[in-house]
Order: sequence, then structure tokens, then C-alpha cells
Amino acid sequence: MLSNMELVKELELKTIKAHINPHFIFNALNSIRALVDENPGRARTAITELSNILRSSMAADKVETVPLEKELGIVKDYLALEQIRFEERLDVKMQIDDNTLVYPVPPMMLQTLVENAIKHGISQDIKGGKIEIISTLNNNSHQLLIRNTGHLNGHASNEGFGISSTRNRLQLLYGDKASFNINDIDTNKVEAKVLLPLNA
Repeated sequence: MLSNMELVKELELKTIKAHINPHFIFNALNSIRALVDENPGRARTAITELSNILRSSMAADKVETVPLEKELGIVKDYLALEQIRFEERLDVKMQIDDNTLVYPVPPMMLQTLVENAIKHGISQDIKGGKIEIISTLNNNSHQLLIRNTGHLNGHASNEGFGISSTRNRLQLLYGDKASFNINDIDTNKVEAKVLLPLNA
């Protein structure tokens, strides 16, 4: 039988996960609609990408973690859909250490942070910008970095759902063994850094 603390933790995790629904769904559907006549093959692929994301979002409350490789698959589907909308305005770079692919991450966490980077960074600049996703092993931690063109403009102190849900989930799952920070690191670049314990 679960203790009161365990029940609270489980409820909080389910509440957080329940809110992780991609805000871009309507934009994606509009993009797909525009492709139906112009590029039917790409439209079919886009429908599959959107379906994968929605399926993962719905399944997120069934597990506490997934391998990074699976999470990256969802991120790639998400970015492929966003590139239909932004076209050449969205430049994506990934530096993924193959050794990190098997390590567990909270489901939809990376996707949420990438979505946050596009919403508050790329979409705010008429010229668009770049997103970098980096995964490395750093001492006794699995380090995930999401860097994007843009500025915080107070978003770190006035946290939106993407940032606050990341903090809450990491605290609930790992306590003080994990950390999350988001900062301006250049004149026009924001970095979100997640450190996860290798042995939770």
C-alpha cells in the first residue's frame, strides 16, 4: 500500500504529465492541410509524425522514464513538423553521444524544452534561428543541453509551463540528484541545461 507521500508524488507526476500536450498541434494540422495538394507524400509523412507525438504524449503517464533514443525520436518528429512551418528559418543541429542513448529520461521532457525554445526563441525572430541539442556524459551525470537563438526576456524568472514542469518532474523523480538551469549564454543565445544522475 502506498504511503501518503508516495500517493502525492504519483498524483503530482500524473498531473504534470497530463499537461504535456504539444501546443503546436493546430499549427501542425494547418501545415499538413497546406501540403495535401502541394506535396501529398510529405503530408502523409507529417501525419505519421504527428501521430507518433500524440501517441507518446498519451503514453507518458504510464512510465516515469524512457531511453533517450526513444525521446529523441519524438523530438525529431516534432522538429520535422516545425520545419514545415518555419522552412529555412529553423536550423537544427544535434550532437548526441551514442553512449547516452540508453540512459533514461522523463518522457516528453526534452520535447517540451525544445518546444519552449521554439515558442520563446525562434518564433520571436523574423529571421528564425538555430536549435542545438547536445547529449553527453559529464563526470557522474548525463548532461542534456538545448541551445536556441533568442533571449530569456524574463521567462526564467516568470516560469511558463515548460520550465516549471521540467523543474517539478526532476525534483519528484530524482530529488537533489538532478538539476535544471536556463540562462542567457551569449548576446543572442539561451541554454537550458539538465543534469541527470547516471544511477538514480
